[in-house]
Amino acid sequence: MRIYKFGGASVKDAEGVKNVASVLKATGYDNTLVVISAMGKTTNAMEIVIKNYFENKAELQSSIHDIIKYHNEILLDLFSNEQHQVFAAVKALFDELNLFFKSNKSPDYNYVYDQTIGFGELISTTIVSHYLNEIGIKNSWVDVREFIKTDNYYRRSNVNWEQTQENILAGFDTSKLNITQGFLGSDANNFTTTLGREGSDYTAAIFAYCLNANSVTIWKDVPGVLNADPRYFENAQLLHQISYREAIELAFYGASVIHPKTLQPLQRKEIPLYVKSFLNPKADGTCVSKGKTIEPQIPCFIVKKNQILISLSSLDFSYIVEENISEIFGLLHLYKMKVDVIQNSAISFSVCIENIYNNLEKLLQHLKAKFNVTCYENVSLYTVRHYNEEAIDELEKDKTVLLKQLTQETVQIVTK
Repeated sequence: MRIYKFGGASVKDAEGVKNVASVLKATGYDNTLVVISAMGKTTNAMEIVIKNYFENKAELQSSIHDIIKYHNEILLDLFSNEQHQVFAAVKALFDELNLFFKSNKSPDYNYVYDQTIGFGELISTTIVSHYLNEIGIKNSWVDVREFIKTDNYYRRSNVNWEQTQENILAGFDTSKLNITQGFLGSDANNFTTTLGREGSDYTAAIFAYCLNANSVTIWKDVPGVLNADPRYFENAQLLHQISYREAIELAFYGASVIHPKTLQPLQRKEIPLYVKSFLNPKADGTCVSKGKTIEPQIPCFIVKKNQILISLSSLDFSYIVEENISEIFGLLHLYKMKVDVIQNSAISFSVCIENIYNNLEKLLQHLKAKFNVTCYENVSLYTVRHYNEEAIDELEKDKTVLLKQLTQETVQIVTK
C-alpha cells in the first residue's frame, strides 16, 4: 500500500489536475490512496467567506461566488460535456455550504470554521476523482470523515487513534485506487473537524500508520525538502536524506514542507516519507527515514512571520520563579496560544507566540494585572539548525534583534 498526497499547488488549475494523472501513470497507482488538498488558494478564500459570515453578511454570497467561479473554470477546462455528472456533484456541495450558513445557529467561530472550511477539499477531490475516472484511471471517492475520528477541539483536533484504526481496518478497500480529502475528520457527533492548517500531510500519515503502508509520498512544486524556503532565502539546497528525528525538529520549528504531526506515526512504524516534485516525478527528491541525520550537513533556515513577542517582568522586581512561570503557561494554554520560543532570566520572562485564535488582547489584559508587559507584534522568528557564525551574521544583518537563543544545534532569533 502506498499513500500519495497532493497539495493545493498541484491541483490549482486544470493543467495541475491533468499532471496528477500523469504522475499516477508514471509511478503506477495499484494499491494506492491519494490524499488531496483544496485547489490552489481555496482555503484562504474560504476563510474570507467565514469572516464575511460573521462580520460582513452583505459580502457573503459574493465571496462564495468567487470560489464557485474559480472551480467552474477548472471544470469547464477538464470536461467538454457540461451535462457530466461532476457539475451536479460540485453544485450539490456548494448548495450544502449555503444551506449551512442559512440554518446555522451556533455563534462559535471555531465550530463554524470547521463545518465550512473543508468544502475546499470535498470539492477538489470530487473533481479529481471524476476526471481520473473519465480518462480511464478507475478510482473510488472516499469521505475521510467516515474514517478519521477526533475530539471536538475545532481547528486543531486530536485524533482518536483507536476508533480511527478500527474504522480504517473495517471499512477501507485497499485493493483499488482511492481518492480522499486531507485536513478533515469528524467528532463523536459526526460534526466535521480539522487537523490544523496544512494538515493534509498528517492525514496521509494517519492512513499510512493504520494501513501499515510501504511509504508516503508528498508531491510538491519543489524538488524535495530544501534547507531553506526559497521565497525568503537565496540559494536554497536540496536535502537528500533526513532522519525522522531531524525532520521532526525542522517541522517543530516551522519548516513548512512537512506538517509537524506527520512524522510521529511514520516513525513509530518506520514508514519512509518521500518528498518529491510533481513536475519531475522520476527524480529522487528527499527521503525521510532511519539513517543519517541530514545529508548534506549544512545549515537549515526556517522563518515564521507575523509572530508576537511578549516580555514580562515582575511589578516589584522580585524573581520570576516556578509559580510565576506556571501561571504564565496556564494563561497561554487558556487563550490557546502556540508557543515557539521561551527565554527567562532572574526577573524577566519572554515568549514568542502565534495568536491563532485571536485572543491576544484578553491574554495581555490578564498578564498586565500581575506583570510589567511589553508586546511586540508582527515580529519574525528565525530558526537555524546546524548553524555556523556565517549563518547567524547573515540573518542579523540590517535587522533589530529582540531575542536570541542558542543551543548546541539550534539558534533562534526574533527580529523586527
